[in-house]
Amino acid sequence: MIGSADVVVIGSGAFGASVAYHLARRGLRVVVLERSALASQTSPRAAGLTSQVRATPALTRLAQRAVVKLAAFTAETGQPLRFTQSGALKIARTERDAEQLAREVTRGAEVGVPIDFVTVADARRRLPILGERGIVAVTWSPTDCNVEPSELPIGYCRAAEKLGAVLLAHMPATGFEVGASGVEGVRTPGGTIATRTVVDAAGAWARLIAAGLGAPLPVVATRHQLLITEPIPGVGPEFPIARVIDANVYVRHERGGLMLGGYEPDPLQLDMAALPPSFEIRELSLDIEVLWRLARSVSEQFPIFQDPTIRVAEHRGGLPTLTTDDRYLVGPLPGVAGAWVMSGCCVGGLSVSPALGEAMAEWIVDGAPRLDLADISVARFAGHELDETALRERCRHAYATHYRAGSDR
Repeated sequence: MIGSADVVVIGSGAFGASVAYHLARRGLRVVVLERSALASQTSPRAAGLTSQVRATPALTRLAQRAVVKLAAFTAETGQPLRFTQSGALKIARTERDAEQLAREVTRGAEVGVPIDFVTVADARRRLPILGERGIVAVTWSPTDCNVEPSELPIGYCRAAEKLGAVLLAHMPATGFEVGASGVEGVRTPGGTIATRTVVDAAGAWARLIAAGLGAPLPVVATRHQLLITEPIPGVGPEFPIARVIDANVYVRHERGGLMLGGYEPDPLQLDMAALPPSFEIRELSLDIEVLWRLARSVSEQFPIFQDPTIRVAEHRGGLPTLTTDDRYLVGPLPGVAGAWVMSGCCVGGLSVSPALGEAMAEWIVDGAPRLDLADISVARFAGHELDETALRERCRHAYATHYRAGSDR
């Protein structure tokens, strides 16, 4: 068991693995603690989609940087990553949503993200399974991409290990040593690791870790599901991602078939403190009928999912953490010197993790990141504490309106 480290990272999902790798690149002695197998919880169950145009220029630049790093992932880390830059279509079925698309096109132009309106006919040429009914407007973003989610966190873990990071699977953080000057150590079943810096990147368990450090964390673990069909003739990796705003549904190619996922109006929220310590995401209760309801809600745009011959090859789900404003939650934990957090993935955290881990490493080592992270800093919630009922309701609403309002948040 290692006795000391410059930084202890708790969690080996996309956030934790990325920050561990980028800290190790800066020459720091890094230890990663993982309560289960490495990179085995929510991250490999993600959809792996990118979306670059965000609510603010700073968030858009973060997403842009992530796409650059995803494209260069294998060259940078030496690890495999299936990267497909097939672009993305975003579909409005109401005038209200068409106005949202217009704002996104304007924001993209201001920051240099290629995005513009296309006709329904143009959209159907790019995505032949798209129906032509019920569509008011469509945008096309050619540089959006998708990746194989299981390869990203384990790739960063292995790359960090080659740089000297110590990866401890099945080794949870059980407590902390905190003195007058801040963090002094992390307790584990194998002993205490002396350190002055801890990064809470524990995914669904992040709130419990923060509580152990004496800091509140306004996130709620929320179930998100998707399905992947068996191969379908004519479906290929050139098919772009498609999103329907008001239905909160996404569709993309996967393994010769189609992936469908989305954001239900009343998602399952879990209290991780109420679950047994041995709980793993693979034990999460799933409900495929949620996905079929979402499929029926876009039956005019994607009639293929009403085909009775369609067969499901995989149904999976994870527990991303939601915030009340549907934005990431990163930075120093208030009141605990040396304690940092990377949480609030809000379902889309995996695809931004390369840029976010890089920025967090800069923040920890240099005192400030090159990219502006003020929009997603923990500090934005200071003085706005909510009781548990209000927190859960606002996180539920953020999830349920992810596409309709999320890009304007």
